[in-house]
Amino acid sequence: QVQLVESGGGLVQAGGSLRLSCAASGRAFSGNIVGWFRQAPGEERDFVATINWSTGSTDYADSVKGRFTLTRDTTKDTVYLQMNSLKPGDTAVYYCAAKRSWTNYLNPHRYDYWGQGTQVTVSS
Repeated sequence: QVQLVESGGGLVQAGGSLRLSCAASGRAFSGNIVGWFRQAPGEERDFVATINWSTGSTDYADSVKGRFTLTRDTTKDTVYLQMNSLKPGDTAVYYCAAKRSWTNYLNPHRYDYWGQGTQVTVSS
């Protein structure tokens, strides 16, 4: 069983930065794919970024490419989502999630474990 805890959300002005963290407990991230999703009120949960814990390979949604960067710290079992040049459209609850295989990583329904979410609000 993997437990995920997100942190680092908050209120920031447009153009600002935030760094979200996703820490794992239990069996940790070993062998897993770790994804970030976000959900705005009344919207579906959308893919943001994903990282392969073993290889460090990443992929990003087009809307965040060049602005968001996903990294991992294998000594702390933690994944970081660095968010720069934030826009009001980035406002949402951000969730990290984990799954076993690299396939279908865009689909939130394919993930087995979820954190509780952290609110990111970007003011104009």
